Amino acid sequence: MALHHGPRTRGKISPPDWDWLARATAEDVIEPELPIIDPHHHLWDEETFPFLVRDFAREIEEGGHNIRATLYANNWIAYRADGPEAFKPVGEVEFANGLAALSASGLYGPARIAAGIIGALDIGLGAAVRPVLEAMIAAGGGQPGSSQSGRFKGIRVAAGWVDDPAISVPGGAPGLYNDPTVRQGIAVLADLGLTLDAQLFHPQLLDLVDLARAFPNLTIVLNHCGQPLGYSSFADRDAGFRAWEPAIRAVARCPNVSIKLGGLMLRLAVPDHVNPPPTPPTSQQFAELWRPYLE
Repeated sequence: MALHHGPRTRGKISPPDWDWLARATAEDVIEPELPIIDPHHHLWDEETFPFLVRDFAREIEEGGHNIRATLYANNWIAYRADGPEAFKPVGEVEFANGLAALSASGLYGPARIAAGIIGALDIGLGAAVRPVLEAMIAAGGGQPGSSQSGRFKGIRVAAGWVDDPAISVPGGAPGLYNDPTVRQGIAVLADLGLTLDAQLFHPQLLDLVDLARAFPNLTIVLNHCGQPLGYSSFADRDAGFRAWEPAIRAVARCPNVSIKLGGLMLRLAVPDHVNPPPTPPTSQQFAELWRPYLE
């Protein structure tokens, strides 16, 4: 299976709309003493809007939450410019591990940014992913073949695909998690004690159930609440919810799957991103929007 897992082709990352954000209602932090591990964020070095350790640390301090550590999720950046194609994604783990070392110095506050790292690679390599994963373990300060994995914890496989070109992204493919060669690569991941971050769309959730049952010893982390869709050919959100709910319940019956509750609106609220309301929603408004999904 030919997969695209190189650096993504994308436009420049633009700064937030600070004027719009300034219209937000000021709210007190809920449970500011509660220790938090942020399980999914990105860092990047874009000319128009860099976001690195110093920038993230500033947001943590200004936010007022007790964030103790964070997990860097791959962003398909900082790939090696030279060397074998299969090993170029190791560069992103090196990039994240370097930033983690800066944070571990304590110079940027008490939060340990990128204390864990999720990378990416070409899972279509099948069993040949083993030396690449071992190189990633080493790049994260771990020791391949031992229980000392360092900061590198696993990989994310973006399988998101539906028969709608307005939605599907590079790297996604129909039935990707069921492909025999891909499963050979996933078997290596399980053998090394690493995790799989699963990124897909809600019509594909039963593929994840099948994968979880096939690899009961593999820890799978489902990204973005299973990415319910809410635009283009999936614009009927009520119909989407009726399809998503039984599928997510099936996922919940798999003991080796955990779910990240963030990112719910990434694909559900695309029309709202294009035409935002005059002022940012309050946390209570967000809670009402999210309630049926989280409950």
